[in-house]
Amino acid sequence: MDLFTTFDIAASGLKAQTTRLNTISANLANAETTVTPEGGPYRKKSVVFQTRELPFRDQLQGALQARQAQGVQVARIVADPEPPQLVYDPGHPDARADGYVEMPNVNVLKEMVDMMSATRSYEANTTTIQSAKRMALKALDIGR
Repeated sequence: MDLFTTFDIAASGLKAQTTRLNTISANLANAETTVTPEGGPYRKKSVVFQTRELPFRDQLQGALQARQAQGVQVARIVADPEPPQLVYDPGHPDARADGYVEMPNVNVLKEMVDMMSATRSYEANTTTIQSAKRMALKALDIGR
């Protein structure tokens, strides 16, 4: 694997984790949203990743060198199919006739754990880029 492939793979990871962090932020921001434009409470969203397809030239080169390096990309963002949480609050403006309010299916604790995981993944990709950069600079120093 060459240096630029390392940069490409780590950059794809940074982009994917940025999307994941933005989705988690939206979930946290809407954890109390009981009415959306689509109707009903906000539904938690999750990011689905898949391996990134490499251009034909890179696939051919990889086959010749027997390497299997690929990046990651966001395949889609899906809404959680779980039903909304029912909270008894007859004074709430969005309460049903029986006094229950349909609240989003967002668990703030799980979202925070997900955010920490995404942050660590982002940091790992950043460290990879920094390490590859340092190796390239050391290689240039050897040539002097």
